[in-house]
Amino acid sequence: MDDAPPGGGSAALISTVSALDLRIPKTMRALVKAEPRAGAELREVPVPRPGPGEVLIRLEAVSLCGTDLHIYRWDEWAQGRLGKYLPRIFGHEMAGRVVAHGPGTGAVPLGTRVAAETHLVDWTCYQCRTGREHVCANLKILGVDADGAFAEYMTLPERNAWPSEGLSPEIAAIQEPMGNAVFATFVEEITTATVAVLGCGPIGLMAVAICKFAGASRVFATDVMPHRREMAARMGADCVLDGAGDVEAEIRRETGGTGVDVVLEMSGAEAAVHQAFRIATNGGRVSLLGVPSRPITLDFSDAIIFRGLRVYGITGRQLWGTWYKTAALLREGLDVSPIITDRLPLSRYAEAFDLLAQGVAGKVVLLPQEG
Repeated sequence: MDDAPPGGGSAALISTVSALDLRIPKTMRALVKAEPRAGAELREVPVPRPGPGEVLIRLEAVSLCGTDLHIYRWDEWAQGRLGKYLPRIFGHEMAGRVVAHGPGTGAVPLGTRVAAETHLVDWTCYQCRTGREHVCANLKILGVDADGAFAEYMTLPERNAWPSEGLSPEIAAIQEPMGNAVFATFVEEITTATVAVLGCGPIGLMAVAICKFAGASRVFATDVMPHRREMAARMGADCVLDGAGDVEAEIRRETGGTGVDVVLEMSGAEAAVHQAFRIATNGGRVSLLGVPSRPITLDFSDAIIFRGLRVYGITGRQLWGTWYKTAALLREGLDVSPIITDRLPLSRYAEAFDLLAQGVAGKVVLLPQEG
């Protein structure tokens, strides 16, 4: 974590940066992954000081995702990915207001509500210089490779701050994961297509809503959990199926034997990945966003090549095309608020992670400014 500003306290901060007011405190509460074991600690730490190109943000809402749960549980992925960075403030899906400018900033005015593009890219590698910044060769992730958003304040490169005036803090915060669904959905045309969304966690549910809003002719949704299937119906799915059932037979029957034009695989479950290729119509496309927990064997000849399928690996969001699409959908009336099922103060983080681990919640939001 960042050291305290030289000289200590807000006076030193105000003397070196342009700030909204003089009420920036010396310290803040932050959820810290301090030790290489399960859990986290709510600590009092120095308010970070924005460096060159950075802004200081007073956080209003931060939502939890699967990456945060990996870190909280301290599983094998977290140990290998985060072990050398402890202690670390984690969390990355956020919204808050810019309260101070570091040197060389000012494009985003003080007081602006912003969300965060959480890919910290170098802007100089081959990918960044050819319009593929989201797969930067030297990619770093907010809340993993740099201190994140489970706190009352955070710093962020100004160029990663997405102005989000007009949105509530909770909706502004979930633009980041919503961008995953937008990217997966719109990698090709979706209007008038038949679509199957496999896996109705929060991003899958967003994808259901996006597909319907964008004019898909029919949207199928699958999940093994009844409450998620119920939520998928609320978000606009035309046909909701039990993911543990014979999904292929059901969809073939519902589509006159042709299968669907588009499959959005959002779960990473091995059975769902195999279903994705079986239910796609010949010449259709499959977007793969879910991350499998282990390698999956697939017969490329029968599953992809001889059927002329187009397969897209989806990671993150395109900078900044996906953000413009996401903002336009929200501006035009797409309502994803039902996906947010729980709002808790930062101090109740253990309860929030328990809800996430049980899979009984939609999107869980922590409120850093509430006790």
